[in-house]
Amino acid sequence: MLPVSKGEETRSRILRHASSVASRDGIEGLSIGELAAALEMSKSGLFAHFGSKEELQVAVLRASAADFEEKVVRPALQQPRGAPRLRTLFELWLKWAFTPEAAGGCIFAAASFELDDRPGPVRDYLVGEEKRLLELLSRSARLGVESGVFRADLDCDLLAFQIHGLMLGFHHARRLLRLRTAESMARRSFEQLLAQALPAS
Repeated sequence: MLPVSKGEETRSRILRHASSVASRDGIEGLSIGELAAALEMSKSGLFAHFGSKEELQVAVLRASAADFEEKVVRPALQQPRGAPRLRTLFELWLKWAFTPEAAGGCIFAAASFELDDRPGPVRDYLVGEEKRLLELLSRSARLGVESGVFRADLDCDLLAFQIHGLMLGFHHARRLLRLRTAESMARRSFEQLLAQALPAS
């Protein structure tokens, strides 16, 4: 393994703190000045790593996407096709969205509401990641169909849409409504979706 340079180490430290702030205050809540003060850096020092707030926002989303890939997607893809793979993806997604580091919950769910009407590179990056996630869910369902685990007439794009919508609803129920039953209801809803995907017995 190649040694990490001081610059890379500093950049990682900035991104870790910025990701925590964005989870709590939103992606628009990031401030170069406040980050610099919190990390005991000069504004110019922080600008050396991220030339603008927009660049910082994209970098935070990119780092979160890489973390999601490592902790959720890769372990799920190691599971058998069909229900085990989708269930692992769902369970790890729930866990990832509410780790102690993510005080405000899933950064992508929060950013999707912040950025839906804000054109620009930050929104474009988020849209690309969300489309990739929907395709992953749809492809996982199609592989289940091809393997004979799911019913042949399953609408895989619809199932992906439903799972994605379920996660957004879970975020809303847990973060905004503070429903203590949000997680158990999310799991029950997910199991119902899976049951509907199985061939009729």
